[in-house]
Amino acid sequence: MKKLLVLVLALAVLAGMGFAQAKPVIGALIRNLDEQFVADYAANLKSLAAKAGVELKLLDSRSDQATQLDQLNTLLTQGVKYFVIVPNQTEATEQMAKAIAAKGGGAAFSNIQPSVAALKVSKNFFLASSPESVAGTIQADIIDNYFKKNPGKLAPGKTINALFLLGQLGHPAQKYRTEAVKAGLIAKGYKLNVIAEDTANWKPDEAQQKMDAWIAAYNGKFNIVITNNDGMALGAVESLLTAKYTKADAADGTILKVPVLGVDATQVALKSMSENKLYATVLQSAKGQSGTAFALALAMANGTYKPGFVADGIKPETKPGAEAPANDASVIGQCYLVPFEAVTKDNYKSYMTK
Repeated sequence: MKKLLVLVLALAVLAGMGFAQAKPVIGALIRNLDEQFVADYAANLKSLAAKAGVELKLLDSRSDQATQLDQLNTLLTQGVKYFVIVPNQTEATEQMAKAIAAKGGGAAFSNIQPSVAALKVSKNFFLASSPESVAGTIQADIIDNYFKKNPGKLAPGKTINALFLLGQLGHPAQKYRTEAVKAGLIAKGYKLNVIAEDTANWKPDEAQQKMDAWIAAYNGKFNIVITNNDGMALGAVESLLTAKYTKADAADGTILKVPVLGVDATQVALKSMSENKLYATVLQSAKGQSGTAFALALAMANGTYKPGFVADGIKPETKPGAEAPANDASVIGQCYLVPFEAVTKDNYKSYMTK
Protein backbone atom coordinates (compact mmCIF):
# COMPACT_ATOMS: atom_id res chain seq x y z
CA MET A 1 0.00 0.00 0.00
CA LYS A 2 2.84 2.38 0.86
CA LYS A 3 4.50 1.72 -2.48
CA LEU A 4 1.21 2.40 -4.26
CA LEU A 5 0.75 5.66 -2.35
CA VAL A 6 4.28 6.80 -3.20
CA LEU A 7 3.68 5.93 -6.85
CA VAL A 8 0.41 7.91 -6.90
CA LEU A 9 2.06 10.91 -5.28
CA ALA A 10 4.99 10.75 -7.72
CA LEU A 11 2.62 10.64 -10.68
CA ALA A 12 0.70 13.60 -9.26
CA VAL A 13 3.90 15.60 -8.94
CA LEU A 14 4.95 14.72 -12.47
CA ALA A 15 1.51 15.64 -13.79
CA GLY A 16 1.67 18.95 -11.96
CA MET A 17 5.07 19.62 -13.47
CA GLY A 18 3.76 18.75 -16.88
CA PHE A 19 0.92 21.25 -16.60
CA ALA A 20 3.08 23.98 -15.07
CA GLN A 21 3.43 26.92 -17.42
CA ALA A 22 7.00 27.79 -18.32
CA LYS A 23 8.09 31.31 -17.45
CA PRO A 24 8.47 33.39 -20.64
CA VAL A 25 12.04 34.44 -21.42
CA ILE A 26 12.83 37.58 -23.42
CA GLY A 27 16.26 38.79 -24.45
CA ALA A 28 16.98 42.52 -24.44
CA LEU A 29 19.99 43.67 -26.44
CA ILE A 30 20.66 47.30 -25.58
CA ARG A 31 22.98 49.67 -27.42
CA ASN A 32 24.54 51.68 -24.58
CA LEU A 33 23.20 52.22 -21.08
CA ASP A 34 25.44 55.28 -20.62
CA GLU A 35 22.93 57.27 -22.69
CA GLN A 36 20.15 58.61 -20.45
CA PHE A 37 17.32 57.83 -22.84
CA VAL A 38 18.54 54.26 -23.31
CA ALA A 39 18.98 53.83 -19.55
CA ASP A 40 15.38 54.98 -19.02
CA TYR A 41 14.27 52.57 -21.77
CA ALA A 42 16.02 49.63 -20.11
CA ALA A 43 14.66 50.52 -16.67
CA ASN A 44 11.12 50.38 -18.02
CA LEU A 45 11.80 47.03 -19.67
CA LYS A 46 12.89 45.64 -16.30
CA SER A 47 9.77 47.01 -14.64
CA LEU A 48 7.47 45.57 -17.31
CA ALA A 49 9.18 42.17 -17.17
CA ALA A 50 8.83 42.02 -13.38
CA LYS A 51 5.12 42.86 -13.56
CA ALA A 52 4.51 40.29 -16.30
CA GLY A 53 6.46 37.51 -14.63
CA VAL A 54 8.96 37.40 -17.47
CA GLU A 55 12.61 36.43 -17.20
CA LEU A 56 14.43 39.30 -18.90
CA LYS A 57 18.00 38.71 -20.03
CA LEU A 58 19.28 42.24 -20.63
CA LEU A 59 22.74 42.89 -22.05
CA ASP A 60 24.55 46.16 -22.80
CA SER A 61 26.84 46.19 -25.85
CA ARG A 62 28.53 49.50 -24.92
CA SER A 63 28.01 50.86 -28.47
CA ASP A 64 29.95 48.00 -30.06
CA GLN A 65 28.15 46.14 -32.84
CA ALA A 66 30.47 43.10 -32.75
CA THR A 67 29.76 42.74 -29.03
CA GLN A 68 26.03 42.93 -29.66
CA LEU A 69 26.23 40.17 -32.26
CA ASP A 70 28.18 38.00 -29.82
CA GLN A 71 25.55 38.68 -27.14
CA LEU A 72 22.78 37.67 -29.54
CA ASN A 73 24.52 34.41 -30.39
CA THR A 74 25.04 33.67 -26.70
CA LEU A 75 21.36 34.12 -25.89
CA LEU A 76 20.29 32.10 -28.92
CA THR A 77 22.57 29.29 -27.74
CA GLN A 78 20.85 29.49 -24.35
CA GLY A 79 17.49 28.93 -26.03
CA VAL A 80 16.18 32.50 -26.02
CA LYS A 81 14.01 33.06 -29.10
CA TYR A 82 12.26 36.40 -28.63
CA PHE A 83 13.96 39.75 -28.28
CA VAL A 84 13.73 43.48 -27.79
CA ILE A 85 16.69 44.99 -29.61
CA VAL A 86 18.04 48.53 -29.53
CA PRO A 87 20.67 47.97 -32.23
CA ASN A 88 23.91 49.82 -32.67
CA GLN A 89 23.63 49.94 -36.45
CA THR A 90 20.72 49.65 -38.85
CA GLU A 91 23.05 47.80 -41.24
CA ALA A 92 23.44 44.89 -38.80
CA THR A 93 19.73 44.27 -38.23
CA GLU A 94 19.23 41.95 -41.21
CA GLN A 95 22.03 39.69 -39.99
CA MET A 96 20.51 39.66 -36.52
CA ALA A 97 17.04 38.90 -37.86
CA LYS A 98 18.32 35.98 -39.92
CA ALA A 99 20.10 34.48 -36.90
CA ILE A 100 16.93 34.77 -34.79
CA ALA A 101 14.69 33.43 -37.57
CA ALA A 102 16.95 30.38 -37.92
CA LYS A 103 15.93 29.48 -34.36
CA GLY A 104 12.24 30.11 -35.06
CA GLY A 105 12.12 33.35 -33.10
CA GLY A 106 11.36 37.02 -33.59
CA ALA A 107 12.28 40.50 -32.39
CA ALA A 108 11.05 44.04 -31.97
CA PHE A 109 13.77 46.44 -33.10
CA SER A 110 13.39 49.71 -31.25
CA ASN A 111 14.76 53.25 -31.05
CA ILE A 112 17.23 52.57 -33.89
CA GLN A 113 15.42 51.60 -37.07
CA PRO A 114 15.97 48.18 -38.59
CA SER A 115 16.43 47.89 -42.33
CA VAL A 116 13.56 46.98 -44.62
CA ALA A 117 15.48 43.77 -45.38
CA ALA A 118 15.49 42.88 -41.67
CA LEU A 119 11.71 43.13 -41.43
CA LYS A 120 11.34 41.12 -44.63
CA VAL A 121 13.15 38.15 -43.03
CA SER A 122 9.79 37.11 -41.55
CA LYS A 123 6.57 38.54 -40.15
CA ASN A 124 8.01 38.06 -36.65
CA PHE A 125 10.21 41.16 -36.89
CA PHE A 126 8.98 44.64 -36.01
CA LEU A 127 9.83 48.30 -35.76
CA ALA A 128 8.81 49.83 -32.41
CA SER A 129 10.15 53.36 -32.54
CA SER A 130 9.30 56.97 -33.33
CA PRO A 131 9.37 58.80 -36.70
CA GLU A 132 12.58 60.80 -36.31
CA SER A 133 11.76 63.58 -38.77
CA VAL A 134 8.75 64.51 -36.64
CA ALA A 135 11.10 65.47 -33.79
CA GLY A 136 12.88 67.92 -36.09
CA THR A 137 9.58 69.33 -37.34
CA ILE A 138 8.45 69.90 -33.75
CA GLN A 139 11.75 71.64 -32.97
CA ALA A 140 11.12 73.97 -35.92
CA ASP A 141 7.65 74.76 -34.56
CA ILE A 142 9.06 75.54 -31.09
CA ILE A 143 11.75 77.78 -32.58
CA ASP A 144 9.19 79.59 -34.73
CA ASN A 145 7.03 80.27 -31.68
CA TYR A 146 10.04 81.50 -29.73
CA PHE A 147 11.05 84.09 -32.32
CA LYS A 148 7.45 85.19 -32.85
CA LYS A 149 7.22 85.91 -29.11
CA ASN A 150 10.67 87.50 -29.05
CA PRO A 151 11.16 89.27 -32.42
CA GLY A 152 14.04 91.31 -31.05
CA LYS A 153 16.10 88.13 -30.86
CA LEU A 154 16.21 87.91 -34.66
CA ALA A 155 18.56 89.65 -37.03
CA PRO A 156 16.89 91.56 -39.91
CA GLY A 157 15.07 89.40 -42.45
CA LYS A 158 13.99 86.63 -40.05
CA THR A 159 17.58 85.42 -39.84
CA ILE A 160 18.43 82.46 -37.64
CA ASN A 161 22.14 82.04 -36.90
CA ALA A 162 22.34 78.54 -35.52
CA LEU A 163 24.81 76.19 -33.93
CA PHE A 164 23.99 72.51 -34.48
CA LEU A 165 25.18 69.72 -32.18
CA LEU A 166 24.62 66.43 -33.98
CA GLY A 167 24.38 62.85 -32.86
CA GLN A 168 26.49 60.08 -34.34
CA LEU A 169 26.88 60.96 -38.01
CA GLY A 170 24.82 58.75 -40.30
CA HIS A 171 22.62 57.60 -37.42
CA PRO A 172 18.95 57.71 -38.57
CA ALA A 173 17.95 60.03 -35.72
CA GLN A 174 20.82 62.40 -36.50
CA LYS A 175 19.99 62.48 -40.18
CA TYR A 176 16.21 62.82 -40.04
CA ARG A 177 16.00 65.18 -37.06
CA THR A 178 18.57 67.57 -38.50
CA GLU A 179 17.14 67.59 -42.00
CA ALA A 180 13.60 68.12 -40.70
CA VAL A 181 14.35 71.06 -38.40
CA LYS A 182 16.30 72.82 -41.13
CA ALA A 183 13.60 72.20 -43.74
CA GLY A 184 10.91 73.25 -41.27
CA LEU A 185 12.53 76.59 -40.52
CA ILE A 186 13.13 77.37 -44.19
CA ALA A 187 9.51 76.45 -44.99
CA LYS A 188 8.39 78.96 -42.35
CA GLY A 189 10.25 81.72 -44.17
CA TYR A 190 13.41 81.96 -42.11
CA LYS A 191 16.85 82.56 -43.53
CA LEU A 192 18.91 79.86 -41.83
CA ASN A 193 22.62 80.45 -41.40
CA VAL A 194 24.48 77.48 -39.99
CA ILE A 195 27.27 79.18 -38.06
CA ALA A 196 28.79 75.82 -37.10
CA GLU A 197 27.72 72.20 -36.84
CA ASP A 198 29.48 69.05 -35.75
CA THR A 199 28.85 65.74 -34.05
CA ALA A 200 29.10 65.33 -30.30
CA ASN A 201 28.06 61.66 -30.57
CA TRP A 202 25.02 62.12 -28.27
CA LYS A 203 27.35 62.83 -25.31
CA PRO A 204 27.14 65.78 -22.88
CA ASP A 205 30.89 66.04 -22.31
CA GLU A 206 31.68 66.13 -26.03
CA ALA A 207 28.96 68.74 -26.55
CA GLN A 208 30.34 70.90 -23.75
CA GLN A 209 33.84 70.80 -25.22
CA LYS A 210 32.49 71.66 -28.67
CA MET A 211 30.46 74.57 -27.29
CA ASP A 212 33.47 75.89 -25.35
CA ALA A 213 35.35 76.23 -28.63
CA TRP A 214 32.36 77.72 -30.46
CA ILE A 215 31.69 80.34 -27.81
CA ALA A 216 35.28 81.48 -28.13
CA ALA A 217 35.09 81.54 -31.93
CA TYR A 218 31.55 82.87 -32.48
CA ASN A 219 30.73 84.96 -29.41
CA GLY A 220 27.70 87.11 -30.25
CA LYS A 221 27.30 85.63 -33.73
CA PHE A 222 24.65 82.95 -33.00
CA ASN A 223 21.11 83.25 -31.67
CA ILE A 224 20.15 79.60 -31.05
CA VAL A 225 21.65 76.19 -30.29
CA ILE A 226 19.84 73.21 -31.80
CA THR A 227 20.79 69.68 -30.74
CA ASN A 228 19.71 66.15 -31.64
CA ASN A 229 19.25 65.00 -28.04
CA ASP A 230 18.99 66.21 -24.45
CA GLY A 231 22.41 64.94 -23.45
CA MET A 232 24.15 67.23 -25.92
CA ALA A 233 21.73 70.06 -25.13
CA LEU A 234 22.64 69.86 -21.45
CA GLY A 235 26.33 69.83 -22.34
CA ALA A 236 25.78 73.01 -24.34
CA VAL A 237 23.86 74.57 -21.46
CA GLU A 238 26.70 73.82 -19.05
CA SER A 239 29.21 75.39 -21.43
CA LEU A 240 27.11 78.54 -21.78
CA LEU A 241 26.67 78.80 -18.02
CA THR A 242 30.40 78.34 -17.40
CA ALA A 243 31.16 81.06 -19.96
CA LYS A 244 28.56 83.30 -18.25
CA TYR A 245 26.69 83.52 -21.54
CA THR A 246 23.68 84.59 -19.48
CA LYS A 247 21.35 87.51 -18.91
CA ALA A 248 19.62 89.13 -15.97
CA ASP A 249 16.19 87.54 -16.37
CA ALA A 250 14.37 84.63 -17.96
CA ALA A 251 11.54 86.64 -19.49
CA ASP A 252 11.91 84.71 -22.75
CA GLY A 253 12.04 81.35 -20.94
CA THR A 254 15.78 80.98 -20.35
CA ILE A 255 18.52 82.73 -18.39
CA LEU A 256 20.89 82.01 -21.27
CA LYS A 257 21.46 84.63 -23.95
CA VAL A 258 20.27 82.13 -26.56
CA PRO A 259 17.73 79.29 -26.35
CA VAL A 260 18.99 75.70 -26.40
CA LEU A 261 16.77 72.89 -27.65
CA GLY A 262 17.05 69.14 -27.16
CA VAL A 263 15.13 65.94 -27.87
CA ASP A 264 14.05 63.18 -25.45
CA ALA A 265 12.46 65.00 -22.47
CA THR A 266 14.61 63.12 -19.96
CA GLN A 267 14.05 63.98 -16.32
CA VAL A 268 17.38 65.80 -16.06
CA ALA A 269 16.40 67.90 -19.08
CA LEU A 270 13.03 68.74 -17.54
CA LYS A 271 14.78 69.78 -14.32
CA SER A 272 16.99 72.11 -16.37
CA MET A 273 13.86 73.59 -17.93
CA SER A 274 12.41 74.15 -14.46
CA GLU A 275 15.55 76.16 -13.65
CA ASN A 276 15.13 78.27 -16.82
CA LYS A 277 18.28 76.85 -18.38
CA LEU A 278 17.32 74.46 -21.19
CA TYR A 279 14.63 76.23 -23.23
CA ALA A 280 12.66 73.30 -24.67
CA THR A 281 12.79 69.67 -25.73
CA VAL A 282 10.74 67.08 -27.59
CA LEU A 283 9.41 64.00 -25.84
CA GLN A 284 10.75 60.79 -27.26
CA SER A 285 8.96 58.37 -25.00
CA ALA A 286 11.32 55.79 -23.53
CA LYS A 287 8.31 54.20 -21.83
CA GLY A 288 6.27 54.28 -25.01
CA GLN A 289 8.95 52.71 -27.19
CA SER A 290 10.03 50.09 -24.65
CA GLY A 291 6.41 49.28 -23.76
CA THR A 292 5.51 48.75 -27.41
CA ALA A 293 8.57 46.61 -28.10
CA PHE A 294 8.06 44.54 -24.94
CA ALA A 295 4.39 43.93 -25.73
CA LEU A 296 5.32 42.61 -29.17
CA ALA A 297 8.07 40.33 -27.84
CA LEU A 298 5.82 39.00 -25.07
CA ALA A 299 2.96 38.34 -27.46
CA MET A 300 5.30 36.30 -29.65
CA ALA A 301 6.66 34.42 -26.63
CA ASN A 302 3.12 33.62 -25.45
CA GLY A 303 1.92 32.72 -28.94
CA THR A 304 -0.77 35.42 -28.86
CA TYR A 305 0.54 37.72 -31.58
CA LYS A 306 -1.53 38.04 -34.74
CA PRO A 307 -1.56 40.68 -37.50
CA GLY A 308 -3.18 43.91 -36.32
CA PHE A 309 -2.04 43.30 -32.73
CA VAL A 310 -2.24 46.49 -30.60
CA ALA A 311 1.02 46.82 -28.65
CA ASP A 312 0.82 48.94 -25.51
CA GLY A 313 -1.90 51.05 -27.12
CA ILE A 314 -0.03 51.50 -30.42
CA LYS A 315 -1.57 50.11 -33.61
CA PRO A 316 0.52 49.00 -36.59
CA GLU A 317 0.81 51.47 -39.45
CA THR A 318 -1.50 50.97 -42.42
CA LYS A 319 0.14 53.14 -45.07
CA PRO A 320 3.76 53.98 -45.89
CA GLY A 321 5.34 57.08 -44.34
CA ALA A 322 8.46 59.11 -45.08
CA GLU A 323 11.14 57.11 -43.27
CA ALA A 324 12.57 53.64 -43.73
CA PRO A 325 11.50 51.01 -42.96
CA ALA A 326 7.99 52.42 -42.51
CA ASN A 327 8.10 53.77 -46.06
CA ASP A 328 7.89 50.28 -47.55
CA ALA A 329 4.37 48.96 -48.15
CA SER A 330 5.48 45.33 -47.87
CA VAL A 331 6.38 45.67 -44.16
CA ILE A 332 4.09 48.49 -43.06
CA GLY A 333 1.97 46.18 -40.88
CA GLN A 334 5.10 45.36 -38.87
CA CYS A 335 5.80 49.02 -38.05
CA TYR A 336 4.62 50.53 -34.76
CA LEU A 337 5.29 54.27 -34.43
CA VAL A 338 5.25 55.96 -31.02
CA PRO A 339 4.53 59.71 -31.39
CA PHE A 340 6.85 62.55 -30.39
CA GLU A 341 5.44 65.48 -28.38
CA ALA A 342 6.55 69.08 -27.95
CA VAL A 343 7.71 69.90 -24.41
CA THR A 344 7.79 73.62 -23.64
CA LYS A 345 7.47 75.99 -20.71
CA ASP A 346 3.71 75.60 -21.00
CA ASN A 347 3.56 71.87 -20.35
CA TYR A 348 6.91 70.49 -19.11
CA LYS A 349 5.69 70.03 -15.52
CA SER A 350 3.21 67.38 -16.65
CA TYR A 351 6.12 65.22 -17.84
CA MET A 352 8.10 65.44 -14.60
CA THR A 353 7.99 62.48 -12.24
CA LYS A 354 7.66 63.09 -8.53
